[in-house]
Amino acid sequence: MANQHFDEAYGGSAPENYERFFVPAIGAPLATDLIRFAALRSGERVLDVACGTGVVARLASQQVGPTGTVAGLDVNPAMLSVARSITSPEESIEWYEASAESDVVLCQLSLQFMSDKITALQEMRRVLVHDGRMLLNVPGPAGRIFAILAEAMERHISTEAAGFVRTLFSLDDASELEQLTSDAGFRDVAVQDDNKMLRLAPPKTFLRQYLHSTPLAGLVARADEGERAALERDVVAEWQEFEKDGAMTYQQPIVVVTARK
Repeated sequence: MANQHFDEAYGGSAPENYERFFVPAIGAPLATDLIRFAALRSGERVLDVACGTGVVARLASQQVGPTGTVAGLDVNPAMLSVARSITSPEESIEWYEASAESDVVLCQLSLQFMSDKITALQEMRRVLVHDGRMLLNVPGPAGRIFAILAEAMERHISTEAAGFVRTLFSLDDASELEQLTSDAGFRDVAVQDDNKMLRLAPPKTFLRQYLHSTPLAGLVARADEGERAALERDVVAEWQEFEKDGAMTYQQPIVVVTARK
């Protein structure tokens, strides 16, 4: 039964599964809010940093229109390959492993994973034109759904697996984010809290989708069948409290940072 975590239903690569499962459930709803905060204008040049499979870039392209330009930047060529494969010619998005000068820089759910955050922010500032805008979001404190997942990873898989989940929520302090952004040279730094109600798949389905959409897939694959079965048993049992009408509902705090060069 434990091998079903890695059966044909989830046989794509991690970037393919990220686009297939994570983006509709979490990435796209949060990207929609980030684009709303950005208030993009027709004709602007936008850079989506750590773009993944490109959901933010595609939404930005709709806002800046044919007179604007959008570029997606990611260090993972497999993510960029998926992004290119699902981008229509009408969207005119360029995908890079290097940066380009921009009016607006966007960064979704990524700064917390960057080892040198100041340098990353300085690079975002560098590519902006004078008075250009930077907007990023990161998750606020972990709610119970992900606390349950981290604890079960610690018990049944590894400290490294639990660490990935905890790192996702490790940059939730507004004052720290404001200081980091100011130290990187930005001005007019503002940090605001938001909340997003997410509708997720039922517990067992969401667990499998999440595992196969993230680096956790490789970490869980190293565990034996008994450990994977115990992980699923414990997580699914505790997630039952969030299930109603065939889905889990979950409110995630989000921290949004805006600044200017």
